[in-house]
Amino acid sequence: MKSSAIAVTGLRKAYGDKVVLDGIDFEVAAGSVFSLLGPNGAGKTTTVNVLTTLLTADAGTAYVAGHDVANATRQVRAAIGVTGQFAAVDDLLTGRENLQLMADLKRVRAGGKLVAQLLERFDLTESADKHAASYSGGMRRKLDLAMTLVGSPQIIFLDEPTTGLDPRSRRTLWGIVRELVAEGTTIFLTTQYLEEADQLADRIAVLNGGRLVAQGTADELKRQIPGTHVRLRFTDALQLDAAARIFADSTRDEEELILRVPSDGQSRSLRALLDRLDEHTLDAQEFSVHTPDLDDVFLALTEHTTKDATDATDAEDTSKKKEAIAR
Repeated sequence: MKSSAIAVTGLRKAYGDKVVLDGIDFEVAAGSVFSLLGPNGAGKTTTVNVLTTLLTADAGTAYVAGHDVANATRQVRAAIGVTGQFAAVDDLLTGRENLQLMADLKRVRAGGKLVAQLLERFDLTESADKHAASYSGGMRRKLDLAMTLVGSPQIIFLDEPTTGLDPRSRRTLWGIVRELVAEGTTIFLTTQYLEEADQLADRIAVLNGGRLVAQGTADELKRQIPGTHVRLRFTDALQLDAAARIFADSTRDEEELILRVPSDGQSRSLRALLDRLDEHTLDAQEFSVHTPDLDDVFLALTEHTTKDATDATDAEDTSKKKEAIAR
């Protein structure tokens, strides 16, 4: 079993009387992709900010790369990279200069060689000497992630990294994430694109109202939501009618000659269903098991919060402004 890259226990954070994180617990295996889902204001960015030492939790513990985020901030920061919702590139610098600046700040030996490698890896060589202000949204995201890789972090936090990107740019970044994980990097991903979590994440946690309401693989989460059914297609309407009489709780599609039978999708249930068809000498042309997708999971688990989440977000923004003024 893989060791934990991140371990969180009882993490709490509040702004005044608004609780943003209400005692959450989770672990992230090293060399995996962990995706945190949740509506706006659910506490995703607050979680990332605590784990990356930008915020201090009110209670609970969090270990990142084996270091306590509260007491070993320097060690944690040396082990991580962070790419936020907005590309943190300097528009007045070229792509090459942005990367070189990061290499200089992190005192990377042979920084020029590393910069050239990253430009090539992220397909930015041709635009390397153009100002970042001229880059498209996808190019800026790639440059931002390339800058994050300077210093070879063990763990990378991607906080909604593909927000606003077109589908092609999004899939390009997905490919880069897969490459990083194949090399042993741990990815902590927050996203509102459910397909993104479905495609990339080894494990998913759903955060709602400051609490983790579900955790598991994408398939495990889908199985928690009612709606799984077996879809049977028949060759003619007579067989469809006969099958509908056998399965009283089914629904039909007359035009497509399809019958949908509620099921848990398990092998025993499927055998029982097919046996009943055999008993009545009925033969489906094809059958398949259909489960709810992550959209269904997300809506079912987060349907009751919007105002509270908005209030929590407003409280967090106000608190951050006060902290900035104090500094």
